[in-house]
Amino acid sequence: MAGSISLAGAQQFDVLGRLLGGAKVYWIQAGTTSTPQNAYYDTGLVSPLPNPYTLEADARIPFHYLADGQIKVRIVDSNGVTRFEQDNILVIGPSSGGGGGGGVDPTTVAQTGDVIWTPVNATRTGWVRLNGRTIGSASSGATERANADVSALFAVLWNNFSDTLCPVSTGRGASAAADFAANKTITLLNGRNVVLGGLDDMGNSAAGGYAGVPVVAGNVTTAGSIIGESTHALTAAEHASHDHDVYLSDPGHNHSSANVTSQQAQAGTGANRLTDGSGGIAFTAPTASTGITVRSASAGGGTQNKTATQGSGTAHNNVQKTLLGTFFIKL
Repeated sequence: MAGSISLAGAQQFDVLGRLLGGAKVYWIQAGTTSTPQNAYYDTGLVSPLPNPYTLEADARIPFHYLADGQIKVRIVDSNGVTRFEQDNILVIGPSSGGGGGGGVDPTTVAQTGDVIWTPVNATRTGWVRLNGRTIGSASSGATERANADVSALFAVLWNNFSDTLCPVSTGRGASAAADFAANKTITLLNGRNVVLGGLDDMGNSAAGGYAGVPVVAGNVTTAGSIIGESTHALTAAEHASHDHDVYLSDPGHNHSSANVTSQQAQAGTGANRLTDGSGGIAFTAPTASTGITVRSASAGGGTQNKTATQGSGTAHNNVQKTLLGTFFIKL
């Protein structure tokens, strides 16, 4: 809207309290003696008031709008006597027309599609929640907000996100405006139980920092995508490389042969040979004592002795300590 000053709409009186009907109001460029500067009836600064403006019998200055910046005002009664004069009056509020500075910087206010986070679980006027529900016209049946005031956000989502991330009910038509007019809905991005992260490229070459990270929706270089997981069960390959050192010790034991025939005994040599020829002599070989040590295969030993399987394979938690709240997107 256009700017104005506190004199707009005010009645003017002389020192005795009498109305200054017929007095003239001059709007003058600030810092000058008499260089005119227009005042306007409308906020678009299109229809100027007369300058000077002659007050009616009620001595009321009409409500008017001015270009941004400062202005000088002089009020002269019907006899030509100056009753009021003030320089460098600040024009309050930004105007939609020309003039000096003092307007609102559009880069310092929230714009349609901007996102904020607050530690609440509530709604917010002028915003909707990024909860994966839908928006659309008043007749659309949208689940988050069905109202004409979402049309600008509808267009932002339609133009910036594919149907993979923000699907349109019954499919996309010729344009966002056409789909909104057709009472279609569009799905909001889903910010439930997620944290914010940077794109892998973000205007630069891809950094590759998300290699191996599961993609839930979209991809690592597309805004609005979702990657990662809250919990994860480790695979065998994800365990650190390690040995299982298992030792089995035997303090020593004997091995004895069964009874053998004389022919078998005669086939022996040295102390193991019996030759009485009776055909049924029992033969006992010398006993031998041995000690057994079994080491794990990774340590260069023999066959590893495996104990019962340990662990359960339960998914472990990947979520860092997090303060919870609500993401809102500006209408």
